[in-house]
Amino acid sequence: MKRIAVIPGDGIGIDVTRESMRVLRRVNEVFAAGLEFVEFDWGAEKYLREGIALPPGAFEMFRKDFDAILFGAVGDPRVPDQRHAAEILLALRFGLDLYANVRPVRLFDERLCPLKGVGVDDVNFTVIRENTEGAYVNSGGVFKKGTPDEVANQVEIHTRKGVDRIIEYAFEYAERQGKTKVCMSDKSNVMAYAGDLWQRCFKTAASRYPRIHTSHLYIDALCLLMVRQPRGFEVIVTNNMFGDIVTDLAAALQGGLGMAASGNINPGNVSLFEPVHGSSPPLAGKNIANPMGSILTAAMMLEYLGLIEPARAVERAVIACVNEGHTTQDVGGRLGTCEVADAVLGKL
Repeated sequence: MKRIAVIPGDGIGIDVTRESMRVLRRVNEVFAAGLEFVEFDWGAEKYLREGIALPPGAFEMFRKDFDAILFGAVGDPRVPDQRHAAEILLALRFGLDLYANVRPVRLFDERLCPLKGVGVDDVNFTVIRENTEGAYVNSGGVFKKGTPDEVANQVEIHTRKGVDRIIEYAFEYAERQGKTKVCMSDKSNVMAYAGDLWQRCFKTAASRYPRIHTSHLYIDALCLLMVRQPRGFEVIVTNNMFGDIVTDLAAALQGGLGMAASGNINPGNVSLFEPVHGSSPPLAGKNIANPMGSILTAAMMLEYLGLIEPARAVERAVIACVNEGHTTQDVGGRLGTCEVADAVLGKL
């Protein structure tokens, strides 16, 4: 038995999670997967009603009682500072030490890619993003706020432990997936101190993986080559901010944010899986959001839990639906959110 915590969140997170849950329940029926689901109503509604984002004891509960977390999206204009979103999603990433953000980038049909002359074999790589350090630790402050002399200071934090482990994860991931190339990206020509740490850690790790071909690109060059020559990449590892930016560019290569899945991983521990799109409140409840990113996220979660055959079956079902045009409007189809899930269920 595998216990899954389900947090739909806000906006279209609720819509797409509902459909990926239908797929997971079908997986239970077809594969006797033994998945048990517990849903949590954490999001803007609860925050506005009760002032609670993430209740006390949540981290301990997840570590003790659950194998994985399926997440939707958080964000609501009724909470202008989005405090609840940070106190739920970022808190879970930091509190559960989910240090590896894993973003597979795979094109299922050439019609979905905005680049000319690019086929399905040209876009198939994974971005490994450091997930608990860098610019996202919210270290800094403001001095003389609101005056002409105002100073804002935002500090990035990079630790040897944090950089070592994400780079090691990238090499281990490459070996597990049968990949032969790992590219590390930074901006060490300008960000000299953090860049030096990343460079040294990368070279040290590379020496332990002689079968892996390594390369380095500044982040701006990486963005250029991802568009011009995406086929050249297999595994990319980078810091928190650069990874956040470059994965949105990568999503465009595979058909947009609606097709993009991700996992927030702490190997061997409870980990969180979420589609990379936001909550998009204007689209919520209209049956138009693309659920495929959430469904593919569920497949990632299944694989993490060791349920390889069901994970591959879900992925094949999504690919078949894309190839046959059973998709939402954002990727060229005419179906609604629920109808796309119906099509995937039919394939399963």
